[in-house]
Amino acid sequence: MATQMKTRDFECTDAEWQARQDLAACYRIFDHLGWGESIYNHISVAVPGEEDVFLINPFGLLYDEVTASNLVKIDVEGNNVGPSQYMVNKAGFTQHAYFHKNLGSRANAICHVHTTATMAVCSHKDGLVPTNFYACNFQDQIGYHDFEGVTVRPDEGERLVENLGDHSILMLRNHGPVVMDKTIPGMFVKMWALQRACEIQVATLSQGEANVISREVVDVHQRDIAVMTSQGGAGVFDFEAWKRRVSKIDDSWKY
Repeated sequence: MATQMKTRDFECTDAEWQARQDLAACYRIFDHLGWGESIYNHISVAVPGEEDVFLINPFGLLYDEVTASNLVKIDVEGNNVGPSQYMVNKAGFTQHAYFHKNLGSRANAICHVHTTATMAVCSHKDGLVPTNFYACNFQDQIGYHDFEGVTVRPDEGERLVENLGDHSILMLRNHGPVVMDKTIPGMFVKMWALQRACEIQVATLSQGEANVISREVVDVHQRDIAVMTSQGGAGVFDFEAWKRRVSKIDDSWKY
């Protein structure tokens, strides 16, 4: 269902409003794909033109209730600096704030999910194994972090960053992945491919021993996929396509 045209009822820059709309759309896309986790988990984006400030979902709302206006604008110290009166889940703030504060533009957009397939792979002793097309995308491009319980302690942030290294995906063992990128579309398409890789790995291992792809073939695959990815607009085409899909269902995320 479509909503009537509305405008924002608070002051912000055009760049921030665009970031709000894209982030709200991302929540709706995740919900449509079944990647939500009740009122938990998070997607965040740095506010353009502002230092150490980011947007994140209001605690207590389902992903299909998130809109551009009700996103919470928060600084890395946990202060609500925007118009939303909602609170933020501490687990989301602690983890996302540390990445936003310490990683710069490489972590402009971040998601953390608990999908069944990604959690299953995070709980497997070998993590993601090169047994399928999508898994080959990520070989030697993922960091792993041992489970320490719910992520609410600031001191764990240092270990998260250390175990991430120069990668853009951190698999929290026995927990779930953190995926980041310079842009929301880039983060989204990376998450989409990781989800597919994990789904296929779970299905493959359920049949017994998997056929593991050689290092030489993985290297060729990654070289060629990099060329194909650049032709796809670094996730822009994918993201815009899914925005059109969720807008046909309900475009209230825009307001």
